[in-house]
Amino acid sequence: MNRVYVVGIGPGAGKQMTEEAREVLNACDTIIGYTVYVDLVKEQFPEKEFLTTPMKQEVKRCKMAFEEAMKGKKVAMICSGDAGVYGMAGLMYEVGVEFPKAELEIVPGITAAIGGAAVLGAPLIHDFAVISLSDLLTPWEKIEKRVRAAAMADFVICLYNPSSRKRHDYLEKACNMMLEYKAEDTICGIVRQIGRDGQESRILTLKELKDTEVDMFTTVFIGNEQTQEMDGHMVTPRGYRDV
Repeated sequence: MNRVYVVGIGPGAGKQMTEEAREVLNACDTIIGYTVYVDLVKEQFPEKEFLTTPMKQEVKRCKMAFEEAMKGKKVAMICSGDAGVYGMAGLMYEVGVEFPKAELEIVPGITAAIGGAAVLGAPLIHDFAVISLSDLLTPWEKIEKRVRAAAMADFVICLYNPSSRKRHDYLEKACNMMLEYKAEDTICGIVRQIGRDGQESRILTLKELKDTEVDMFTTVFIGNEQTQEMDGHMVTPRGYRDV
């Protein structure tokens, strides 16, 4: 059976890459991925064969991985963060139906929500929701329902893909929806370039967040009613009591 590994390389592909992920990539002949993600690991694995496709060619990339595996190569499909969180794991299973002689193994990684939370402090200690604001694959009407529902339920909310050149006002729209249920002074945080050179973070209120410019390399955190700023950190108490 030909095996293809789907590997989460962490948000920065450096120290936040798991030992298991590094071992798998060291053992593989070919590493395949989105061009930006492959560039993150090339220097660490210089002796490997690298194959890439640009954005919007995800199906082609998956087929490429299976086709290389059928040639007898050990192949890894890499994803930023975790392969099962807005990654390629699901699509690889879908495409894999066409390649019954190939077997998939998913190698987990640190997703941006976890990596960013560690930078800010401890915002995800209680229940939280992760929502992508990208409407490339999800209708905006459905995203709106999810944002409103999570805000109404007082989840801590982590937003992926909060803005881009074509979606420059999507974070502002999401904040306006959340302000229907959350207070203006709700503690929020943003982290850019998690685990990469140039990493930066900021803690601010929901009112301030609404007018803040971010990009696709930024992960946004909106607190719940209990979330506080403690000594420059974003912290959501779990509610433990000294009994």
